[in-house]
Amino acid sequence: MPFDTTDRKILDYLQNDCKMTTKEMSIHLNLSNTAIYERIKKLEKSGVIKRYIALVDKEKINKSFVVLCQIKLTRHSHEYVNRFERHIVKFDEVLECFNVGGEYDYILKVVVENMKSYRDFLNNKLTALDHIGSTHSTFIMNEVKNTYSIRI
Repeated sequence: MPFDTTDRKILDYLQNDCKMTTKEMSIHLNLSNTAIYERIKKLEKSGVIKRYIALVDKEKINKSFVVLCQIKLTRHSHEYVNRFERHIVKFDEVLECFNVGGEYDYILKVVVENMKSYRDFLNNKLTALDHIGSTHSTFIMNEVKNTYSIRI
């Protein structure tokens, strides 16, 4: 989908603050509220804007222990991959799951309270799945950059 300068600016504004009103945008972009509203609706309808979310501070909800967990499956058949993915999306601790190439098959971004919580998750949920061959955990010491904004 081609974007003009106005679409790009609208997307930048929404990615930085999705609660920004069409009125506020119209002032910045020198367009009417209706024009901004219609452009946003077009971006939503086309699937460019997938959804709106609130970003929660992990520290304030006591979920600041972040781990990147690499997973190797024992088998790579369609059945095993599908079974793993069906299970993994149900785990609240897993924020993101990526199927990757290379030495491991998946990388999970896991968020929990502390090391004990992670060990419990690993032992009682993740490695309890019968198709996990091995795991490798990398503990996040400091977030240097964390953004969801995509430059268009």
